[in-house]
Amino acid sequence: MGRKPNGASSIYLGADGAWHGRVTVGIKPDGRPDRRHVRGKTEGVVTRKVRDLERQRDNGTVRKVGQRWTVATWLTHWVENIAAPSVRETTMVGYRAAVYKHLIPGVGAHRLEKLEPEHLETLYTAMIRRGSAPGTAHQTHRTMKTALNVAVRRGHLTRNVARLAKPPRLDEQEIEPFTVAEAQRLLAVAAEKRNGVRFALALALGLRKGEALGLKWRRIDLEAGRLRTPRQLQRHRWQHGCDNPNECGARLHKTAPCPPNCTRHQLACPPPCPKDCRRHASKCPKRHGGGLKEVDVKSRAGRRAVGIPAPLVEALRLHKAAQDIERQRAAQLWEEGDWVFAQPNGRPIDPRADHDAWKALLQEAGVRDARLHDARHTAATILLVLGVPTRAVMEVMGWSQMAMTTRYQHLAPELVNGIAEQVAGLLWKPN
Repeated sequence: MGRKPNGASSIYLGADGAWHGRVTVGIKPDGRPDRRHVRGKTEGVVTRKVRDLERQRDNGTVRKVGQRWTVATWLTHWVENIAAPSVRETTMVGYRAAVYKHLIPGVGAHRLEKLEPEHLETLYTAMIRRGSAPGTAHQTHRTMKTALNVAVRRGHLTRNVARLAKPPRLDEQEIEPFTVAEAQRLLAVAAEKRNGVRFALALALGLRKGEALGLKWRRIDLEAGRLRTPRQLQRHRWQHGCDNPNECGARLHKTAPCPPNCTRHQLACPPPCPKDCRRHASKCPKRHGGGLKEVDVKSRAGRRAVGIPAPLVEALRLHKAAQDIERQRAAQLWEEGDWVFAQPNGRPIDPRADHDAWKALLQEAGVRDARLHDARHTAATILLVLGVPTRAVMEVMGWSQMAMTTRYQHLAPELVNGIAEQVAGLLWKPN
């Protein structure tokens, strides 16, 4: 029997009494052959393992040589070294919450290649049982799917088990745009408010919160009746600059759960801080990286030019005149930033204050409680009522995908009634 060629697989009985197999699957980074070893009690078991490795080699799905990752080490590496430099700060807040609060405590001890869909499904069920919202479980699921996609592309995994796992059912939130009458009441009350035209922009043009708060006068042409939205304003979380974040925030740590009849928190009570809590960076004397920041809009489609209706142009003129008076009164206290919507000292509006102003506007106008983002749904629905072509709607709203029209545009009562009248006119018209 002739000698086997270099790189051929081999199966043999070892001196330890076990069967062994060796398969060359490629080349290591240093140029040496990447020869994998398997073992088993019988020749048949080892033969199956060898054939399986050969199939993975031929299909290009064999696990990459190098560090044997656990779920915890991979997620930590992914979120801090791969995701952090390439995604927005607000996205990182969600990623880190999913990774450090849910995924690592729940499934972090598993070997990365040994993770199964059932492990993730058990985690999601446990999260719901502990009181997490289904939306939180879904966000955790999406984060894991994104992290494992990168592991697959880099050869650390041969499949993404998060694509097979089924997250809990998520009830779609019912969106009810404002009626024309409700929108008109909001506009009437907003016209009397300081910075009230900011909410008119949301109702008429569908500007996102960050886009509206990030507007600068140099991006508005009142003569031409157009504005541009290349930038937006966001609040970023502060980061600790001290050597011991846990000790720095010790006086702010929550050590016990809230009592059953807690009246301090309007929504769900936050859980106690973990023992190694590194939060509360806003109080760190060496804090950095946080506060209000002007950043690029979400996508290329978001960088758009929008026509301004004539009544809104006039409202912006009046707003600018009022702001000029405030600037003169503030004198040296005014901080020039060219913001369209500013505090009495010229500084930009904080998104939290903007939220409170919106809620107060709803209450004063006698309109049902709703999210500020529902004004964007209202603007999109108005364009539907007016029969604006879909492509033009996408340009006005800053959408990059056609599917967004079905998500944001709703059948307004005016359309529903109009359809009913058309049906009546066809079926019950007199002969």
